[in-house]
Amino acid sequence: MKLNVIFLGKCNYEKAVEIQFKVLEKRQKGEIDDTLILVEHPPVITIGRGGDAANVVASEEYLNSMGIDVVRTNRGGDVTYHGDGQIVGYPIINLKNLGMGIRDFVNNLEEIFIQLLKDKYDIEAGRYPEFTGVWIKNRKITAIGLAVKRGITMHGFAFNVNTNLEHFQLIVPCGITGKEVTSVEKLTGSKVDFDEVNKLTLEYYCKIFNYDGYQELDINSIE
Repeated sequence: MKLNVIFLGKCNYEKAVEIQFKVLEKRQKGEIDDTLILVEHPPVITIGRGGDAANVVASEEYLNSMGIDVVRTNRGGDVTYHGDGQIVGYPIINLKNLGMGIRDFVNNLEEIFIQLLKDKYDIEAGRYPEFTGVWIKNRKITAIGLAVKRGITMHGFAFNVNTNLEHFQLIVPCGITGKEVTSVEKLTGSKVDFDEVNKLTLEYYCKIFNYDGYQELDINSIE
């Protein structure tokens, strides 16, 4: 089976969530196959289910002056940041068809970036025993937060490529203290080709989840 992919480009967070729910409904009805939405968001802070608003450490006034919204969402996890230079992926996937549970699914998402970083940038990344996501020692480079609706996943991962890491100081990322956040740009010392990394992410996604390649899905067919 081929993976459907929707490239949203730069898209407001709330609009992308709206599109996710439309894709989710079609996947639940079996009208479309597994689909991965790839998107880059303007700066936004999101709070997951049960997340603590106190982990947004910047004042509302300051965030307003920066044009950064704070949005409550239904994904797992606590507080995270999305912004320019970050690849965000929303897999709308039927777990039963994949033959895996949510833990295995998360492991596979992590494996995408562990392998990609090693193969393409010679960066040794791995897992942190207590926390989800992909880490380089105590620095997180990919955050993961999911929701599952009637066996179909939504929300997903955020991979820091050329991300403005200073914006993570506005929050306690994922509610975890004493850890840092990093990016491919930070680790390599220079900006990398964002479009190329998008394609690599998709390539490794298909590889890890054993899809027979991918095909682009027209967003107009969803909306």
